[in-house]
Amino acid sequence: MTARIVFDLDGTLIDSAPDIQGVANAVLQDMGVEPISLNDTRNFIGEGIHVLVSKVRAARDISDSAQEPMLDAFIARYDEAVTLTVLYPGVRDALETLVHSHRLGICTNKLYRPCVAVLKHLELDGFFGSVWGGDNPLGRKPDPSALLAAFEALGDGPPIYVGDSEVDAETARRASIPFFLFTEGYRKQSVDTMHHDVAFGNFEDLPELVETHIRQL
Repeated sequence: MTARIVFDLDGTLIDSAPDIQGVANAVLQDMGVEPISLNDTRNFIGEGIHVLVSKVRAARDISDSAQEPMLDAFIARYDEAVTLTVLYPGVRDALETLVHSHRLGICTNKLYRPCVAVLKHLELDGFFGSVWGGDNPLGRKPDPSALLAAFEALGDGPPIYVGDSEVDAETARRASIPFFLFTEGYRKQSVDTMHHDVAFGNFEDLPELVETHIRQL
């Protein structure tokens, strides 16, 4: 049976926090403000760039009036923020296995252009038949609209959403889509407290977990 599998991006397929930290700190440096840490950055990722900038401002006690200028400065650098980003172990092999039998997509709160830029940089863009960024017209996660549209674009077949965060879990819950939780990403809560149907910490296990899930349908 051919499934439709949609993935989150940051914290799920890729560890992009070092690049995002670099962009944030370049913006802060231009303002004469102290940098944020890598741990701060991981905690700020997940709800889209507008929320990330708001959290950076809050962490450095920067006024609300700086939101739009900082957002513009961040976006101006974001397309090039790819050089420090790496795949989580086993991702490429898992995608190569899954794409032979299933249709794959992306639904992320990352802006579409930076999403496409990092997928191309990592030579992942050929795996996905549907890519939805956070600036899509339907809204950002946890609103499930873009996720449902990503599945619709992939055609028929049982759906699976793969993500790493509380936002992803809530999006899947609202969409009534089975959720596979990657436990080694940017989540803040314990696995036991998060909504999920399957939890895994190694992408080498994902293809068999998918097949097991499909057999049980």
